[in-house]
Amino acid sequence: MIKAIAVDDEPLALEVIRSHAARVPFLQVDAYFTNAFEAIDYMAKHTADLLFLDIKMPDISGLELAEGLQHKPLIIFTTAYAEHAVTSYELNAIDYLLKPFSYPRFLKACHKAHEQLLLRQGGKLPVADSIFIKSGYEQIKIAFADLLYLEGGGNYMSFIMTDGRSILSRLTMADALTLLPAEIFARVHRSYIVNKTKIDRVERHQLHIAGQMVPIGSAFDSGAILK
Repeated sequence: MIKAIAVDDEPLALEVIRSHAARVPFLQVDAYFTNAFEAIDYMAKHTADLLFLDIKMPDISGLELAEGLQHKPLIIFTTAYAEHAVTSYELNAIDYLLKPFSYPRFLKACHKAHEQLLLRQGGKLPVADSIFIKSGYEQIKIAFADLLYLEGGGNYMSFIMTDGRSILSRLTMADALTLLPAEIFARVHRSYIVNKTKIDRVERHQLHIAGQMVPIGSAFDSGAILK
């Protein structure tokens, strides 16, 4: 579990982080601060693995705060100003989130932090076995073992499950590819992503999953899908 804190002078920005963090199973945000100096005092007394840090704040910037920390956690900078990107990486930030950022982009940054912490500890990187997606007003856990494939249309993806359910979520194809581990899932068409462990048979222009046929796009190599 990653223990984190978040610092941003805008309460609404912290609420976005709080909402996204609640959907990340390996992340625990212990404290949120709109005042940078209160955050500094907190970090002097408590340890954290990860710091979500806004750059442009009154009195002291996130860059100055990061430079002044004696014991530096992993840092993910958040800001509405793209010109700060180069400076943030000079401070060895593991990622840089440009506001407004989506949940998939936030999750990708959290995965980077998770990988860095595991590597520091000499551990192996586990492959996730589930994700949470938003469907309507609900947050639904999708176990990869129960997911056959995804079908995209516009800004929505349908998650086709082994029990026959089709769960609709507002995600683009790029968002879905960010959320899903490449070890398990493969894009086979401009509109389809499949669970490689569920494939029964692969043909030149289509594949079979649980009695259903999924097309293979002309731009995709059918021979490489199972690799």
